[in-house]
Amino acid sequence: MNRFLFAATAVALTAGPVPALAQFAPTKPIEVVVHSGPGAGNDVFGRAVIAAIEKEKLAPVRMQIANRTGGGGTTAMNYMMSKEGDTHTLAVFTSLWTTNPLVQKAAQHKMTDMTPISRLVIEPGVIVVRADSPYKTLKDLIEGARKAPGKLKQSGGSIMSRDNLVRQVIQSATKVNWIFVSFPSGGERIAQLLGGHVDLMVMEPSEAGELIRSGKLRALAQLSTKRVPGYEKVPTLKEAGYDVPEVPQARGLVAPPKLPAAAVAYYETLFQKMSTSPTWQKLLADNLLEGAYLNSKDTIAFLHENEKTMRNIITLAGIKLVR
Repeated sequence: MNRFLFAATAVALTAGPVPALAQFAPTKPIEVVVHSGPGAGNDVFGRAVIAAIEKEKLAPVRMQIANRTGGGGTTAMNYMMSKEGDTHTLAVFTSLWTTNPLVQKAAQHKMTDMTPISRLVIEPGVIVVRADSPYKTLKDLIEGARKAPGKLKQSGGSIMSRDNLVRQVIQSATKVNWIFVSFPSGGERIAQLLGGHVDLMVMEPSEAGELIRSGKLRALAQLSTKRVPGYEKVPTLKEAGYDVPEVPQARGLVAPPKLPAAAVAYYETLFQKMSTSPTWQKLLADNLLEGAYLNSKDTIAFLHENEKTMRNIITLAGIKLVR
């Protein structure tokens, strides 16, 4: 018995301690890539995420925005693919990152080729016109477009952004047509509308709120399944008489391909803590956003399902799929 115990002890000492799961923590500033210019929705969202993390003191290093514009989001996506294994680079994704590879041959990478980290929010939207517009309702706008085919103009972002997909599904359902004019920044899009150079725009409710309250804009319809607080008098698309598919807008974070598991775990925890923080909860309420945190595994599942949804919407809109 004594010889057995001695032998077992010797084996245990030779084997050494069982290694703990490797830990990760960032050691230098974290680059947060956005595909839009300053002032656009993705840029504003990215800066809000950074501000919340800094205020809550959740990260040991600074986080800084990197605006990598071009190609309707493909420049940013290609950049992320080139950073394989980089533990100090993240990017803010939107539904545009799902639709681009479906319709652009040059957009060869999907988000699931990278390392999805977290979905953070689902974002409603509103269709707005200037307050002095002759269109009081969405039906008025549709009939105006019917009487003057191709004359009305809508300002927006990328041609595959939610802005344009909403236009496409409404046009498909109503057999009317108006023009979509793309601008790189949110400020330019709003300026074009307020200046009378375009007739309508799709905006986030928080972005439109002050302009509506100040008497500069009018909301015609909401892009949501139920009315958003503060917009109780504005009908949803279905309530306005247009039973078209809802074009989802989700925002979250993705990392480069082949991110080490320890880094994935770190960032999952970071954004989970941020999503439940008082600072983030106030931001959600102030900006009329729906908190929708998912961890990495569930975000991957969401992205696969969202791709199916967007394929159907793109097909319904009459846009050619390339994949």
